[in-house]
Amino acid sequence: MQERVLLFPLKEEVSVSEYQSESLEFTVIFETYYKRIYNYISYRVSCRYTTEDLTSQVFVKAMTKIDSYSPKKSPLEVWMFTIARNVVNDYFRAQKRRNIFSIDVIKELVSSKKDPESLFILGESNDKLQMALNTLNARERNMVALKFGANLSNIQISELVDLSESNVGVILYRTMKKLKVQIENESVVDSK
Repeated sequence: MQERVLLFPLKEEVSVSEYQSESLEFTVIFETYYKRIYNYISYRVSCRYTTEDLTSQVFVKAMTKIDSYSPKKSPLEVWMFTIARNVVNDYFRAQKRRNIFSIDVIKELVSSKKDPESLFILGESNDKLQMALNTLNARERNMVALKFGANLSNIQISELVDLSESNVGVILYRTMKKLKVQIENESVVDSK
């Protein structure tokens, strides 16, 4: 019995050198943006497993749509984070339609390898940060995720969200002040 392997499943009539070249280019894109896109999504989604799934969806979409990318319209980075933002928004839209309890969140809490005291302290500070982040509106939370999760500059964020650079700076400044006040209020309530 003879087995056949499909060498180039995405395109027909592609030479080996073209395929290797395209594969190498996408590998560079993946290695350049994976960590930042993962961090961006993890700021927006609280579950590690969901973050991993959504990050992989971003790169699958980018790989299938790479032919539609135009450097004249926007830098590659902006294009990648636009895809990431849309994938996250689609995820939240789908979550609104169904209320499913995620066992992955509990599994992540239970399967940690740290000692109980450090887990408690880490969990407490994460809870405070998460509670503070939950007080933000969607735009503020997205800005924080782009700035600190994706590590984008204000100029890059302004291109992505179609606002001026100074407007992005003001929004981030006010949002950080709001988070600081919220976390300090939580600390005061906890100490009583």
